[in-house]
Amino acid sequence: MKAFIIKKYNKEEGMQLADVPVPMVNDHDVLVEIHAAGLNLLDSKVKSGEFKLILPYKFPLIMGHDVAGVVTQVGKGVTKFKVGDEVYSRPADGRIGAFADYIAINEKDVALKPRNISMEEAASLPLVALTAWQALLEHLHVKKGQKIFIQAGSGGVGTIAIQLAKHWGATVATTAGAGSFALLKDLGADVLIDYKTQDFGTILQGYDAVLNSQDKPTLEKSLTVLKAGGRAVSISGPPTPELARQIGAPWYIKLVLSLTSFGIRRKSRQLGVDYSFLFMRADGKQLTEIGKLVEAGIVKPVVDKVFPFEQTNEALAYVESGRAKGKVVVKMK
Repeated sequence: MKAFIIKKYNKEEGMQLADVPVPMVNDHDVLVEIHAAGLNLLDSKVKSGEFKLILPYKFPLIMGHDVAGVVTQVGKGVTKFKVGDEVYSRPADGRIGAFADYIAINEKDVALKPRNISMEEAASLPLVALTAWQALLEHLHVKKGQKIFIQAGSGGVGTIAIQLAKHWGATVATTAGAGSFALLKDLGADVLIDYKTQDFGTILQGYDAVLNSQDKPTLEKSLTVLKAGGRAVSISGPPTPELARQIGAPWYIKLVLSLTSFGIRRKSRQLGVDYSFLFMRADGKQLTEIGKLVEAGIVKPVVDKVFPFEQTNEALAYVESGRAKGKVVVKMK
């Protein structure tokens, strides 16, 4: 089968289109013929080796974290899916490989594709929707009547997080360029801040929660908009020692993460707020719940651009440019 691979960590070189074997199907796996795959900044970070300490992949590595397609084979222990099912998934770390003709995924990480959207729209959802779901529910505990600041509202995570937060009854503030305001208002954002001309730190105060996806200075400023007892979760770092425990990393990784996150953890304590880092995980049950919201019209995928599979490198470069509103997808079929 055709697949985009890397043979070593590299920031500058593109992925290589290669012929590789179709993946083996374990007892609890489904083999999915891929119709579309979503791209994420995580793909770029994996390619450059940014996560090699906590995600030590073997080479050659098939890239890609978001997939939508059709089940063509099931392992003998599979009970939830059958051949012909249309599905979508964010495969677990260690088993990625969405930029290919086929992928084998453990059934626990798979969900039926929402019936009312296309394969391309479905492929845009898993990673960002799971990230938003886990950030809002598990870390921020967002509830009706709360105020939440979601940074970079026009990004992949932002567009979904705004919709989920509004569905759960929160008031949502977000940052974006003015050209994205109409889109974000339509998604449900209440307070729109032009990051080019306005300073969110002087506009927002007394917020219950912050979803950070930006750099460390932005995160530090974000902590100051929270009220005492508020919560901040970051999906862009710095990771905390809790991540080491979560992934079962050795003691020295825990030490490294403790040192790199010391400053932000100290600042959050001084301000009387909570800070945590989210490294999202695959979860088919959560994807099923998200799919119900999509079918009900509560959550709508936001796809900026669809590239042909052969242009996956160009698609990733477009993601890296930061210009995309919503998600970028490559289409196989």
